[in-house]
Amino acid sequence: MLDLIAPLVVPNATKIVLVSLDGLGGLPRPETGRSELETARLPNLARLATEAACGLVRHVAPGITPGSGPGHLGLFGYDPLRYQVGRGVLEALGIEFDLRAGDVAARGNFCTVDGLGRITDRRAGRIATDVCVRLTERLRGIRLPGVDLFVEPVREHRFVLVLRAKGRAGGLSGRLSETDPQALGTPPLPAKPLEPKAKATAQRVNVFVAAARRRLAASTPANMVLLRGFDQLPQLPRFPEIFGLRAAAIAAYPMYRGLARLVGMEVLKTGATFADELATLREHWDAYDFFFLHYKDTDKAGEDGDFDAKVAALERLDGFVPGLRALNPDVLVVTGDHSTPSVLAAHGWQPVPSLLWSRYCGADGVTAFTERACTAGSLGVFPAQHLMPLVMANALRLTKYGA
Repeated sequence: MLDLIAPLVVPNATKIVLVSLDGLGGLPRPETGRSELETARLPNLARLATEAACGLVRHVAPGITPGSGPGHLGLFGYDPLRYQVGRGVLEALGIEFDLRAGDVAARGNFCTVDGLGRITDRRAGRIATDVCVRLTERLRGIRLPGVDLFVEPVREHRFVLVLRAKGRAGGLSGRLSETDPQALGTPPLPAKPLEPKAKATAQRVNVFVAAARRRLAASTPANMVLLRGFDQLPQLPRFPEIFGLRAAAIAAYPMYRGLARLVGMEVLKTGATFADELATLREHWDAYDFFFLHYKDTDKAGEDGDFDAKVAALERLDGFVPGLRALNPDVLVVTGDHSTPSVLAAHGWQPVPSLLWSRYCGADGVTAFTERACTAGSLGVFPAQHLMPLVMANALRLTKYGA
């Protein structure tokens, strides 16, 4: 799609806003038969859906559960099966760490294990960020042969681990399995090499994990670490050059800033809330053509299995919709990077509701922004990487294909 789109791009002054509600999609609560979106009071999103073209976005393939990385890459127009990047790289870029070619980065969670080493909480109760800072300082004293070790706090229970080869120590490999079993009642897994040249890197990672457990043994509740998303810095086509857009990202959470930075968007400094993000959008409205805004609260509540909290998060977001519309964007998109049904307390494989509003979208009769309502929309069920071509067409930024 990127090779098809780039030659068709034409300049225009139109403004585009893409709002990603992390973990947007859900499933019905057994007691009521209604999903979080169907339960929430969303008058502003319902009104917007009535005026928009609606559908369901599928991010990877039927039955495949996407992570946030591939989910957002798809929304940005990249085929997530072709362009892949580990979460560690995204977290490192999101905190503006000086990640270099050849480094191996992993996303870390502080977690809680019992006396037998079994995981009882994968997020250690979502410890405060200042606690995370103190614990990462404790882990920085670990030494590994042949590599420089970096342990950097991110937010709450999250941190970044980076390995950088010294001198002639030999190249590192990011082709490692994760130590996070993503389940409770089982111990962390050893990192395993997924290719022969990753064997030495896996050994170093396992030494780090063992040392971390010793250093955290007396820490409550964060007494162990889990590592996910090992990878090295990839080279991706640059979003602003492909689509001919002055593109900006506004996200409170570091990982999503990292993803935007990886594809070449300018990452704008903002505060910790969506209200702060909207204020940042207003402040920079004249300087950019395309804005990506990220909303995290829906995903947090879904992963915690808290149906009512996700309903409340959706209702809070709905309250910001009039402020978004008051800026008069030419194209406004509301969608998500994946489902996080509260009944699963995890990411889901279900396609995600999506609405695209412009004066040219052709409203399709959908009158609610829910999973079932959007099934009947004119966009149908479509691959996430097809969203940006639709956005560009509605922004009058594509010429015709062929004679």
